[in-house]
Amino acid sequence: MLFHQQSGMKAICKVLFLFVWCCQFALAIDDPHSYSEPEKARVTHLNLDLEVDFEQRRLAGIATWDFERLSGDRIVFDVRHMQIRSVKARGKLLPFELGPTDELLGQPLTVLLPEGVEQVSIAYTTRPEAAALQWLDPVQTAGKEKPFLFTQSQAILARTWIPCQDTPGVRFTYEARLKVPGDLLALMSATNPTGLNPEGVYSFKMPQAISSYLMAMAVGDLRFQSLGKVTGIYAEPSLLEKAAYEFADTEKMVTAVEGMFGPYRWGRYDMLVLPPSFPFGGMENPRLTFLTPTVIAGDRSLTSLIAHELAHSWSGNLVTNETWNDFWLNEGFTVYLERRIMEELYGESYATMLAQLGYGDLTYTLNEIAPEDSKLKLDLKGRDPDEGLTDVAYEKGYLFLTALEQQVGREKFDPFLRRYFDDNAFGTLNTEEFLQRVERELGSDLGVETWVYSAGLPEGFKAPRSERFQQVDHQRLSFFSGGKTAEQLKTDQWTSHEWIHFLRGFPQSISPTEMAELDRVFHFSQSGNSEILAQWLVNAIHADYQPAYPALEQFLITVGRRKFLTPLYKELAKTPEGLKRARSIYAQARPNYHSVSVGTIDEIVEWESRPRD
Repeated sequence: MLFHQQSGMKAICKVLFLFVWCCQFALAIDDPHSYSEPEKARVTHLNLDLEVDFEQRRLAGIATWDFERLSGDRIVFDVRHMQIRSVKARGKLLPFELGPTDELLGQPLTVLLPEGVEQVSIAYTTRPEAAALQWLDPVQTAGKEKPFLFTQSQAILARTWIPCQDTPGVRFTYEARLKVPGDLLALMSATNPTGLNPEGVYSFKMPQAISSYLMAMAVGDLRFQSLGKVTGIYAEPSLLEKAAYEFADTEKMVTAVEGMFGPYRWGRYDMLVLPPSFPFGGMENPRLTFLTPTVIAGDRSLTSLIAHELAHSWSGNLVTNETWNDFWLNEGFTVYLERRIMEELYGESYATMLAQLGYGDLTYTLNEIAPEDSKLKLDLKGRDPDEGLTDVAYEKGYLFLTALEQQVGREKFDPFLRRYFDDNAFGTLNTEEFLQRVERELGSDLGVETWVYSAGLPEGFKAPRSERFQQVDHQRLSFFSGGKTAEQLKTDQWTSHEWIHFLRGFPQSISPTEMAELDRVFHFSQSGNSEILAQWLVNAIHADYQPAYPALEQFLITVGRRKFLTPLYKELAKTPEGLKRARSIYAQARPNYHSVSVGTIDEIVEWESRPRD
């Protein structure tokens, strides 16, 4: 009897051991871009206390982390460009070790944990070269009077301003206290103030769990204007009115997505217009989307970007890719939702134009990258995850989801997506888990393996085709081959998207004379629409249209959005004379660019003095 009891206890212990082991395995994240070991100790809440020093260009303070201890006697954080002053628990110093420095990944910060400790406080100071931090002098802002600071944490730059487990597979809540100069407003990806505190002290809370790449902060001469019950805009005073007009439909967009894919779960949806050095069109920081001023066109024609960043409140922020190898789960879904929003608000023909432009971007990218990088599921081990931020994740991901919708029907696909967001809310998942869900709920004969694991696009794929663009093609052809003058072209009702399509279709042999006629009639070189101007300038470089070069230089010096910079510098670099011009302009522009853009353009123009960590 005793023997059987002991055997039974052993069996129970074995089952318990396997259960615990399986739970830990479930928490394991095979992320090649993080030193952290969340299966052993995983952060759950951050209390951040920082002082912003514009003069020294550094942040100094304490990050206090609550965490779950799952196994072992240590916790590991990711750090880069950072001085660790001390680590404490319960008021006592803890031993810690900084591992070797990797140029891309930084260092592991390993903290030894006494028994029972589940909170540590890390005192640290950032360095001026911290890659996430963009310190702007007053001259680099719209107002020209006060400095500005903003962060860009995606993909693995959060570790340069906060010691953290810098992997999208770990989520945490946070609260923060920031001390800034008294004449500046501080904002974060959290609950935010709407007015200035003369003492320069601001408190923040983020009650919903987020990943480290969604940590964000901005400090500057900023004002707020409400756009509706849950939406609003922050901007420098001189831009606030223009921004409020441009983004007036944001509240309608929120309502549109909620009607299709479930409630908005983040409280408020506010936006912040950053200075032009911001390297992206937008960054979907929860509760505070960061936006480039290049989307302020004066006619609300570029607001699909707002739809995109808002859609991230469901795809990406609510349901997050487990690692950057699964990045398409964030962006492919978001592009799909973006175009559903635009279809709901502006009609199917409008959304189809966006889809065809996106397909054009994708085909260009597929010709530029290696076949392995044209798969949806990537292998970025040993590489900067920024290399995976291509149109493949965005546009091929969108086309895959559109193909699924077309195969099963929207009446079945929409409820599928709604359940997907509900079931995985505030969680993470990988590509394989999504494909299992597709097979389980939609069927097993949908060609998903080919879309995800094969290079390029599947055979028989049908590209999006806009009827409105066919009319644009006819007008373009009538100018270049049909004998019509620029004045005779029928363009009165064209949107920005039709103009972009018009410009993208220019023949290889276009002459400076033809460029001059188009410029005289349509004033492309003076366009206030950044998308149109950027495409026109690419054409101007190709045609060696000299009158556009002053606008080109001005654009490259003042705009830091990588989407625009990359094709312009690439076009310049195709000839020796153009490369010389590119380097001359870049010498002036480089200090105004964020490190994300600098890393890309340095390679294009072969910048010899590129700094190394």
